Amino acid sequence: MWISILGCSGGIGPGNRTTSILVDNDILLDAGSGVGDLQMQQMIQIKHIFISHSHLDHIAFLPFLVDSIFSQIEEPIQVYALPETIKALKAHIFNWVVWPDFSELPNKEKPVLVFNEIAPYQDIQVGERNITAVPVEHVVPGVGYVVTNQQGKTFAFSGDTATNDTLWEELNKRPRVDTLMIEAGYPNSMESLSKLAKHYTPQILAQDIKKLKHRPHLMISHLKPGLEVQISEELHEELKDYKITCIKSGDSIQL
Repeated sequence: MWISILGCSGGIGPGNRTTSILVDNDILLDAGSGVGDLQMQQMIQIKHIFISHSHLDHIAFLPFLVDSIFSQIEEPIQVYALPETIKALKAHIFNWVVWPDFSELPNKEKPVLVFNEIAPYQDIQVGERNITAVPVEHVVPGVGYVVTNQQGKTFAFSGDTATNDTLWEELNKRPRVDTLMIEAGYPNSMESLSKLAKHYTPQILAQDIKKLKHRPHLMISHLKPGLEVQISEELHEELKDYKITCIKSGDSIQL
């Protein structure tokens, strides 16, 4: 199972792309601006898109992706998300005002985009990989995703979240968690803002991860531009017992 980080930043700037993760070549977790760096042939291979929540940095390039490959694909792209997220996408993006509603194009009977409502803890099988939606704590309804292949190797993606029990409880049910991509958007000095925005700081993450019985490789995402060095230093100080990588666009791992 290949995990390619197309985007993982908490903002924009030279080299920064927002959240989007390619699993193998056909599954996309979130559709932030990192999608824009894919070649056309890579875009065409994407068949399933799992959206964590409705915030713009996680969905901004979904409209562009669908529009770009509209005439190149024969089967519709399947988008999976919570009902609240799909409602937001339809009301505010695919509404014929901001963007055409591709769930009705070229026609309602055979659209290029299909929305699939998912429930917390629902399992979805895509080829040889199982994807489980796990509710997390954010300012809008959101989920993380746990991806497991036939060999049992497991990649977990927190989405955007603050202190919670649900993610850790779900991961503790698993016999193994190889890699956890989890966010730490703010440094410790910005704890008040992080709690308001419902993001982790290194210190809060270190406290929360004590609930986890596994010791996965931590891939840290969503670092705010300009604060990356400070956050990274604090993470390595707070989480000394973990292998930590503050990821960037273009990184990849094989499980």
